[in-house]
Amino acid sequence: MLNAGWYENLGLGEIYGKVQGAERLSLEDGEKLLACPDVVAVGALAHHVRTRLHGQAAYYVLNQHINYSNICINGCLFCAFGRVKGESQAFQLSTEDLLNKLKEREKEPITEIHIVGGCHPDLPFSYYESILREVKAFRPSAVIKAFTAVEIAHFAKQTGKSTREILLRLKSVGLDMLPGGGAEVFSPRVRSLLCPHKLSGDQWLAVSREAHELGIRSNATMLYGHVETPRERLEHLDALRRLQDETGGFVCFIPLPFQPANTRVGKVEPTTGVEDLKNMAVCRLMLDNIPHIKAYWVMLTVKLAQVALHFGADDLDGTVVEEKIGHMAGAESEQALTRPELERLIRDAGFQPVERNSFFEKVAD
Repeated sequence: MLNAGWYENLGLGEIYGKVQGAERLSLEDGEKLLACPDVVAVGALAHHVRTRLHGQAAYYVLNQHINYSNICINGCLFCAFGRVKGESQAFQLSTEDLLNKLKEREKEPITEIHIVGGCHPDLPFSYYESILREVKAFRPSAVIKAFTAVEIAHFAKQTGKSTREILLRLKSVGLDMLPGGGAEVFSPRVRSLLCPHKLSGDQWLAVSREAHELGIRSNATMLYGHVETPRERLEHLDALRRLQDETGGFVCFIPLPFQPANTRVGKVEPTTGVEDLKNMAVCRLMLDNIPHIKAYWVMLTVKLAQVALHFGADDLDGTVVEEKIGHMAGAESEQALTRPELERLIRDAGFQPVERNSFFEKVAD
């Protein structure tokens, strides 16, 4: 049981009451939580909510990440992944290359294929349709989670078609779900500083709304720890929960700590473990209508992701296999985890491991 007096002494008595009554927190409540010096107190509130929703379950997925290209026209300052065509370290996979990556893991019972890349200047839309067809043919029972809202809008601009038509065409050839990337922080101020050529926050939300209306569910992210203010973080979370009130289409939220290495943001100190844990907890408390919160071990490190299960997170993501985006920005985590490793991490943290698919449906033992 949480101690009401503890929260009264911290000036969080009203927030404690709201959490106990499952009431929605305001942006001002979120500011108080982010400013609270007692990370354990904030974490305990989030753990209370997490336990109410999921008990002792902690989820993981057997998945494979594939980045088809890092060639990108956006030039975001925070991105260590993107390259200009012809630049050193720029790459683009052919459909055959992509299939070879799938074949390398053919014997593994993978249930999710996660495909994202840069906004390539001249790949034809038929390339993306071909990717999905081939992956679905090779892994017919796997969920294909592919192309962020940013990529969807890029395809629409290139082809002169609407984002709705792009989504329908991709759905017809195998797209099951959208990943949550590209959201960054929705604040126009932040985007004008760090990614002025990228899809705006409102446009990202609009594409997600269309996907949900078409029966394509999605995830959502927030990249934090660069130039955003605490209020801008909270406004980002509020925009997501308002869209979720409207559509119910978000499955999982993933807070992503900014990795400053090899980026052009300037002198920004990496987030600390305390900041990451407090942010995780506040995300769980603010996003009362998004069922799952992911501790993405690739960006957090495995050990901190384990602790985050006590600060509101209920998911560790999965095997991943080959991750490029975070590691090119200096992520120090492993490239892949096995099912036994994931289950051990979860059990050692005091939770019950549950293998899931992309929609958090339990995979049969």
